[in-house]
Amino acid sequence: MNRLVLTAQLVERGAVRYTPAGLPALDLSLKHESEVTQDGQARKVSMEIRARAMGEITQRVSKIEIGSSHGFAGFLGSQRNGRGVVFHVTELDAATTAVPTQPQSISTEQTEVQDATTITR
Repeated sequence: MNRLVLTAQLVERGAVRYTPAGLPALDLSLKHESEVTQDGQARKVSMEIRARAMGEITQRVSKIEIGSSHGFAGFLGSQRNGRGVVFHVTELDAATTAVPTQPQSISTEQTEVQDATTITR
């Protein structure tokens, strides 16, 4: 699987250009800072990554302010020259945390049971 979800700050944005196939493309530079736990130890992470938006997503990405933070999602690919990595952004303001939620069926089942009890009386 090749999927990256990252909260990052937009630090640089190039001008919209068009591929030979006519797709809009936008080159970006994103900065991420966080603290993670590795082997039980807190570790600060700070990095910049080159990114590219292509297709419909370029409209949304072109409107965000330099310096603002957003959730970006997409995949990693190599640069045209084969040196380095580019983050291909396919989603903006993507969910960046997986928060478990209670299944809705539990409350629905309780409601159905209460309704059945009311009918039985």
